[in-house]
Amino acid sequence: MKAKVISVNISDKKGMRKKPVKEAEIITDHGIKGDAHASSAWHRQISLLALESIKKMQDLGLKVNPGDFAENITTEGIDLIKLPIGTRMKIGDVVAEVSQIGKECHTRCAIYYQAGDCVMPKEGIFIKVLNGGKIRVGDEISVIE
Repeated sequence: MKAKVISVNISDKKGMRKKPVKEAEIITDHGIKGDAHASSAWHRQISLLALESIKKMQDLGLKVNPGDFAENITTEGIDLIKLPIGTRMKIGDVVAEVSQIGKECHTRCAIYYQAGDCVMPKEGIFIKVLNGGKIRVGDEISVIE
C-alpha cells in the first residue's frame, strides 16, 4: 500500500479539535495557512498522526475521527514514529522535514480523560516545511532518500 493523506485538518485556535478540509495551502517555513499552530518561529509547523493510531483509540470504544487529536494531517500506510528526525518527505507537492517525534502533553486533553490515554503525544510527529504548495486528501506521501 502506498502511503497517503487521509485527512487535512485545521483550526483557528490552539487546543481544539481540528476540522477537515479538502485541501490546504502550505507556506514555506510556516505551516498551513489559516491554522493556529502555523508559525515561522518554531519547528512544529505541521503535525501528523497515522489513521492506524486513531484506529487503536476507536478499538478502545472511543468515537474519534481524523482531526480529533488536533493533527493537521492524518496519514495511512507510513510508520511515522520510525522516521528519524531530519527525514525529508514529500506530501503531494510539498517537501518537509521531520522535526520532532511525539510531544510532552502538559495539559490532559479531552481524549485523555475519555480514554485514559492519548496517542498524539506518543505516535504523532511534527514537520517543518521546506517547500510549500498544496496538500489534498488522497495525496501520496513518500520519504525522500
